[in-house]
Amino acid sequence: LSFDAAAASVFLYDLDRDALRRTPGATLALFLTDRCPVGCGHCSVAATATGPTVTDWATFAEVVAGVCALPALRVVAVTGGEPFAEPRALRFAVRRLHAAGKAVVLFTSGHWGGRPVSAGTREVLACTATVVLSTDSFHAAALGSRATAAATAAAEAALAAGCHVVVQVLDEPGARDAARTLCPTAEITVVPPLPTGRGVRAFPRSPARPVGALGRCTLLNSPTVRYDGTVTGCCNEAVITGAGPPGLRRAVRDRADVARALDELRADPVLRVMGGPGPAALALLAPGPFRSVCEPCWAVHERVAQDPRAAALAQLVAGWT
Repeated sequence: LSFDAAAASVFLYDLDRDALRRTPGATLALFLTDRCPVGCGHCSVAATATGPTVTDWATFAEVVAGVCALPALRVVAVTGGEPFAEPRALRFAVRRLHAAGKAVVLFTSGHWGGRPVSAGTREVLACTATVVLSTDSFHAAALGSRATAAATAAAEAALAAGCHVVVQVLDEPGARDAARTLCPTAEITVVPPLPTGRGVRAFPRSPARPVGALGRCTLLNSPTVRYDGTVTGCCNEAVITGAGPPGLRRAVRDRADVARALDELRADPVLRVMGGPGPAALALLAPGPFRSVCEPCWAVHERVAQDPRAAALAQLVAGWT
């Protein structure tokens, strides 16, 4: 599911959206599973029906407890994969997040709307502030004639539970009109196609540009916590699923580790520069050209890990931000 954790607050009416996006620690993503039964050809995380999911329940429970204990956290975007493909973990997480006073934004394909809504699903929706239904021509190709009916039923179930509903569509012809037909009262958001995961085969990559033409990274205020205890400094799908340098990740095993890992990532000098003045400030370490802000971020992290002088320069520039 295409997802921008930094923009999760866009889907909450009762919170200051702009302030949440700007505030470090106010939002994060809980990446619940790599599993999804739909199998869309453009999946940005390459989730499959048999993909990895929660196996170490003790670690998962500690991860959720650590997220719930973050005092500054306001919004948690629950994503994957398809969260409803891991019903036990989904119910566990949203119950505890809701009890901890965190607003839950749940990203789903809505495929579960093709069958009667279970008591467990109703419980999940009762603890959820916003449901984001991701639907597009790729979902229709995977689900066939059932796609629209399932998504419509899912939207109706979410509305009945008191959730705000957002229909998220790809930027493709007719997408907005199709979204309005699916749920006339929903908020509609259009997202660009992502050339990651299986999307590498479906969408062209952006042309390379000079490093000075790349802006700051806007995703670094919203890190990601995976079900397996991996914490990443942003919500880039490739990073979440294991790409990029090791410096973008921390491993946690208990609730206290979650806060520690997030603090370390916020203090990382390279990430501070990428989220502040942007990659041009470290052009000496990564001159480019690059297709996105992620590429110089990865390149500088790799230089810093190998060269103490590069690390010192990154620390110096970060100190000026």
